[in-house]
Amino acid sequence: MKKNMGTLDRVIRAIIAVTIIVLYFAGEITGTAAIILGILTVLLLATSISGVCPGYWPFGISTLKKT
Repeated sequence: MKKNMGTLDRVIRAIIAVTIIVLYFAGEITGTAAIILGILTVLLLATSISGVCPGYWPFGISTLKKT
């Protein structure tokens, strides 16, 4: 798979994921919201680590700088 995410995009996703994790362990997020945000966190971390966002492909979006 060809990477389509730039560094800033990846860092922002990782920061959002870490924030959700901290809020969960602080007890601020519970119930259904915790489940939904937990799934979102896994997706954000996976795309951040891999550098590939499948949601960008249909629209031809790439935040990766051209070199």
